[in-house]
Amino acid sequence: MQIKHTIAVIGGTGKAGLFLTRELLKQSYPIRMLLRNPEKLKLENPGIEIVAGDARDPLAVQALLKGADTVISAIGQSAGEPSIFSDATRNVVRAMEMYHIKRYILLTGLNVDTPGDHKSAYTAGGTAWMKANYPKTTADKQVEWELLHASTLDWTLVRLPLIELTEEQPETVTSLTDCPGEKISAASLAVFLADQINNKNFLKQAPFLANR
Repeated sequence: MQIKHTIAVIGGTGKAGLFLTRELLKQSYPIRMLLRNPEKLKLENPGIEIVAGDARDPLAVQALLKGADTVISAIGQSAGEPSIFSDATRNVVRAMEMYHIKRYILLTGLNVDTPGDHKSAYTAGGTAWMKANYPKTTADKQVEWELLHASTLDWTLVRLPLIELTEEQPETVTSLTDCPGEKISAASLAVFLADQINNKNFLKQAPFLANR
């Protein structure tokens, strides 16, 4: 019988995170989940171990990752707070190096740029809109990619269009150069993320993911 890796989850109560959590439980993965407000988790399951804390706190992240084999972050940005993305990833990278954990999977927007991109007018337009309307978080997500790129981890940064909160699972398509669609089902995304735990196709890469 195959022993399932323990997954450390950040952002497990968000719009993408809850679908991810359910999928990991469906696949019998033990979960350690970091929660600022544990009472927000309405999903009771013996497979979930809650660690109270904030991803901006290095000690909380260290507590979360102790005993984990893989880290998945679906963290979102809380309104009215400073951008969290690079702070969280900086703490995760350091804790992963401390515990010799290699696999880090996380989400971001289609607005993140990488050197091999050939963005279509649609994707480039969305990127420009985000830079104009959310300059701080957009710049911070770019810093997050730079932190990953400079690390020795086996990371995968999944770039996404609009997430639809639906249980439907249309076929997905990936690209390393341009976003191949305008939407992604949260259920399709959850299955893709769970598959990346043992999938080596996108190590140290930032694929776009969308429904066909």
